[in-house]
Amino acid sequence: MRTWICLAATLLAGAAQAANTEVDFKTALAAAVAAEQDAVALKNQWIPTEQALAAAKKAAAAGDFDAAVAQAKQAEALAQASIAQAKEQQTAWRAGVIR
Repeated sequence: MRTWICLAATLLAGAAQAANTEVDFKTALAAAVAAEQDAVALKNQWIPTEQALAAAKKAAAAGDFDAAVAQAKQAEALAQASIAQAKEQQTAWRAGVIR
């Protein structure tokens, strides 16, 4: 009996930690927007990033903060990838120049 109580308590604690809140969404969204602004500054803004940001905002408006946080994190990852691409391309073009 005691084992079942411990197991139930562990599962409930894990479920409580897994649920995202509006604060989690706002934190994830702020990170995604900051990364997207960096990508814009490098003139390498990706459409899928904008779509993920829009999906995150839509999910948050519907109260689905788990989906909203997931979409915001996806948007941040896409923005970071576009930043990496822009930085790599700043010097990679030299490899294609015939010498």
